[in-house]
Amino acid sequence: MKSDAAAPAPGFDVLDRQLIHALQLDGRAPFSRVADVLGVSDQTVARRYTRHRGSGALRVLGLADARALGETEWLVRVQCTPDAAVSVAEALARRPDTAWVNLMSGGTEIGAVCRAASSAHSDALLLQKLPRTPSVVGVTAHCMLHEFFGGPQGLVSKSGALSDEQIARLSPPPPDPAAAPVALTDADRRLFDALGRDGRTPLAELAAATGWSPTTVRRRLAELRADGVLYSDVDYDLRLFGYGVMVALWLSVEPAALAATGRALAAHPEVAFACATTGPNNLFASVLCKDVGALYSYLTTRVAALPGVRTMESAPHIRHVKGAGPVRATGRAAGRRR
Repeated sequence: MKSDAAAPAPGFDVLDRQLIHALQLDGRAPFSRVADVLGVSDQTVARRYTRHRGSGALRVLGLADARALGETEWLVRVQCTPDAAVSVAEALARRPDTAWVNLMSGGTEIGAVCRAASSAHSDALLLQKLPRTPSVVGVTAHCMLHEFFGGPQGLVSKSGALSDEQIARLSPPPPDPAAAPVALTDADRRLFDALGRDGRTPLAELAAATGWSPTTVRRRLAELRADGVLYSDVDYDLRLFGYGVMVALWLSVEPAALAATGRALAAHPEVAFACATTGPNNLFASVLCKDVGALYSYLTTRVAALPGVRTMESAPHIRHVKGAGPVRATGRAAGRRR
């Protein structure tokens, strides 16, 4: 068994990274199973999780996959006057159907993900979500067509924190998505509201939130996971993982090369999220690097070598307003993707 007695070093240590990777694979895995795979005691895993959860360094989220629900996701870019950007971003973040709201480009641009029940609702979605103010000087929206990396795949999965054998022991059975979109009930939505705040919420609290028995909650969690609707995500402080720069990257790629280029980009260890989109820039990625020097090296080597890339645009994230779960009163970077 490994010891947890040593004073913690700045940033996440090896065991912290292993724990984060384990929770990314299965956010509700019992600490006893995680401890057995990592070769430490149950108490060590519980202490590490409690310490980092209490400090805000990490939290586990239970999220719904938009595709499994038949929803359409849009990457929205909002250009604002500098004095209004924060208030517009916060207004967007308060919406329950927005996520990954960030201030970018010197505080004059906001990036966000908006979800609509279907493409038919997209016009209403964009008109209703954006504050009606002359301070908003421009809006572009790009429909997400295909996800190359993201969802249950976290950036930590590229870190090498766990061995292939450990990953196999900790991974739940792969989902078998339903042929038709899954329709959520009101109780299901209350379940996801609770899991979006804390993916490890105890069964008794989930039962109180939904009005179901703990047995029904356990069964419904298993059904939603098996259908590919429910997946785990870990929101962690990027700085503690050694990342100092997060950039939104937009590439214009020749159509014939889009699929191959998207797959190649998604394999880069710097890429936390990648998808094909509509619009003149048809490939988007969230990129994380140690510092601006590492970012420059990445853009001028691996990105420059990608096939079919015609143009590139990058925009640094300067403030994180909202991640995948409910908005929190914090400006720190989230440990995920967009």
